[in-house]
Amino acid sequence: MTHRVTFSIFVLSVMLLPATARAQAPEPPTPPAPAPATVPPPKPWTASLAAGLALTGGNTQTTTTNLSFAFETDKTRRHVVSAEGLNIRSSQDGAAIVDRSSASARDQYALTPRSYVFGQVQYVRDVFKSIEYLVAPTAGAGVKLIDEETTTLSTDLSVGAVAEKDDDTPRTTSTAVTFNEKASHKLSAGADVTQSYSALWSGGGHGVLHTFQAGVAAKVNAHVQIKVDAMDTYRTRTFEDRVKKNDTALLTSLGFTF
Repeated sequence: MTHRVTFSIFVLSVMLLPATARAQAPEPPTPPAPAPATVPPPKPWTASLAAGLALTGGNTQTTTTNLSFAFETDKTRRHVVSAEGLNIRSSQDGAAIVDRSSASARDQYALTPRSYVFGQVQYVRDVFKSIEYLVAPTAGAGVKLIDEETTTLSTDLSVGAVAEKDDDTPRTTSTAVTFNEKASHKLSAGADVTQSYSALWSGGGHGVLHTFQAGVAAKVNAHVQIKVDAMDTYRTRTFEDRVKKNDTALLTSLGFTF
């Protein structure tokens, strides 16, 4: 009888041994969580160059070229410096019909996430509006009405001086007031729509110079993009009857970003 009891206990122990071993076996280690994706720091500055060429032939031959540049320091910082410029030349049957250059530079400092102060200098040369040169240094303040990742909208006002030299007239210096509005919207990761409007009022009797521009840009790769811009410049007063107040341009260019 004793041997039977001992044998039964032995058999029971053998049957329970695998379950006990499984119960005491350590659980496999938990795999480590994937490391969070690192976001590269913003560039200290960005710059771009764009150039375009249009040729037509037949009864008339026209050539149109445009060259532009833009520069901006890291716009996530409070202090931002930017500059931009544009040159448009066009000729028909060898005679120039458009010759316009414009440039601006701005030093901007954020007071709050939505408001800022700035100083800027604007330059314009337009042969067919009889403007030999126009230089307007001004200072003012602005506000970012929309400041989102995909959409931005800002507007500002500045006051200063303007020096202008027109054909067959002496240089004049007077008070200047400028108004600027700029907007942008990302259609996708590789396409943007932009729009801007500026008005420069001169106290020297030259009226108001309005400039409107709208365009779309599509990326070819990380450093190349195709741009199409429509531009309209209008001056409320001209000093010669032959000079038209309004000029329009449609520009197509290939841009390179650095």
